[in-house]
Amino acid sequence: MSPYQVCVCFIIRRNERGVRQVLLGRKKTGLGLGNIVGLGGKIEPGETPLEAIVREIEEESSLIVDPAHVNEVGFIRYAFPHRENWSQDSTVFVVESFSGTPIESDEVVPAWYDVTELPLDGMWDDAKYWLPQVLAGETVHASFTFGEDLKTVSESSFDAA
Repeated sequence: MSPYQVCVCFIIRRNERGVRQVLLGRKKTGLGLGNIVGLGGKIEPGETPLEAIVREIEEESSLIVDPAHVNEVGFIRYAFPHRENWSQDSTVFVVESFSGTPIESDEVVPAWYDVTELPLDGMWDDAKYWLPQVLAGETVHASFTFGEDLKTVSESSFDAA
């Protein structure tokens, strides 16, 4: 088990042109500073991953999501052998129903991206291995090990869902 449990959610909408978009945010603080990430964070003691993601989405973007519309789509284990306290286990969610307009928070600057034009070069290195598939409706169960540079995936494995 990793030092801490986290959750991440990818909020999907169709824009005025009917194009599928995903809400991502540029991290302003903490682990991943400067990276573009899905909304989410640490699961607090006594919280379920679902409770945590609903709370995190509101804290980070001011959006409100109904837990009944949030879909769990995977689980990812992250290992950072050169900085163990960064290792984490992440429950992955997708939601396509929300209310409100994304607003910048202390943690992230949210922005909509076309699903077909993800900013993978600005995200954690692992995202290119699984995020496009999740946004296409697939599930993910994977493990990623990051190298000594703490930025590049050095090993990955995918388990059958």
